[in-house]
Amino acid sequence: MWEQSPDIEWIAPYKGFAYRPQTTMVPRAEQERALSVCGIDPADFGNVADPSFFIGIAIHAGVESGITADGNVNMVQHLVQHRPLKVDTDIQIAGRVTDVEDVPRGQAVTSQVDFTGPDGDVALTAKRRSLRPDPAKSGARGAGDRPPPVVEDSAALRDIGDVEMTPERVTGYRSTGNPIHYDPAAAKAGGFRAPIIGGGMGVHYLAAAIWREFKPQSVDLDIYFRRPIFWDDQLKLRVDDRGGTWQAICLAKDGKVATEARINHIG
Repeated sequence: MWEQSPDIEWIAPYKGFAYRPQTTMVPRAEQERALSVCGIDPADFGNVADPSFFIGIAIHAGVESGITADGNVNMVQHLVQHRPLKVDTDIQIAGRVTDVEDVPRGQAVTSQVDFTGPDGDVALTAKRRSLRPDPAKSGARGAGDRPPPVVEDSAALRDIGDVEMTPERVTGYRSTGNPIHYDPAAAKAGGFRAPIIGGGMGVHYLAAAIWREFKPQSVDLDIYFRRPIFWDDQLKLRVDDRGGTWQAICLAKDGKVATEARINHIG
């Protein structure tokens, strides 16, 4: 979907830093390839770009503006699709760093990226809070305030699918970019027993379940990355629909929530 410029000069992110204007798209062929690798039927989305892709595109927009993603870990992602964006369509990017906070393990960086479609209106907004680890604090714990859980007990939710991670699936999804997602040595250096999937890869499973059920025009999700998902984990896809509407959805492993989303709106 992209290639990193070879002559990027890295900077330390700071509050107010603006990304350079960029143009992107989600090619149909790449969406079909990536979703198929995940075991998801691309027909679930049809001509609409899976909004999960914009998590990675937003990260890459920061990289192309000089903020390295190496070793960084997603913690919270707010994803709002105001209206659908189509595959194979030029999309304009405007992003900025909205906050940088010192935490015991390094820095927590908050950013917002807006994606504008051909009509000139913002179609999707991706807000992200990520941990930028400091190697000198590798033994420290804590990455700032921890939001309360969306799902208190994953076993109380309805099972709607199984998800199997394998090294081949994870590296097949994306074997470039942040090496903690495909390089065992880099993952170990980052404090993980094995490579972990990128946040966006896990969100594909949540989004696909929502699209299969609702085919929405708009959606508003607060996504939390509670536990790392390793490239050999076995997961359950579960939904909280006890009130008659979908309120939350999660990936759970060993009975505990790994990635969860509060569903604020489906329209």
